[in-house]
Amino acid sequence: MKTVIPEQWTPPCGNQCTHKFASLMQIPWRVFCKKGCHSDGETWEECLGECNEICYKDPVLKDQQWSAYIDRSPGAASYSEECFHACVAGCGYKFDVPPDKVDQIHPNRPAKPPSVQEAPPPTVEAIPTPKSSLSTDDVPCTSA
Repeated sequence: MKTVIPEQWTPPCGNQCTHKFASLMQIPWRVFCKKGCHSDGETWEECLGECNEICYKDPVLKDQQWSAYIDRSPGAASYSEECFHACVAGCGYKFDVPPDKVDQIHPNRPAKPPSVQEAPPPTVEAIPTPKSSLSTDDVPCTSA
């Protein structure tokens, strides 16, 4: 009977992410690296595009920039950049891209969403309540 050790249960890409981001302080980056490993992209470029989507805030509602704050990607600019680099590392492992090429990849977008001052949330207008055409004198009394 062949003995299977736990490292053999996980795909090699995931193992490489675990080794690269081994310390407890790097757990979130390990997760994002594994997201790069498991991306649906069938090419290196598609995988990088998925890293952009995962790690940077985008508007959740079309043409409503303020809704980027609803997006669940990392919030702080430095977190988004670290997330991107970890995810790209996973893509590199998935597609056997040399580490020196992986290290040269930089996000092609701003590191943080525009401030709320640039794109304020929409205002909600009060809906006027219809006025009743009956006055209190027109309502029949039901008391006994």
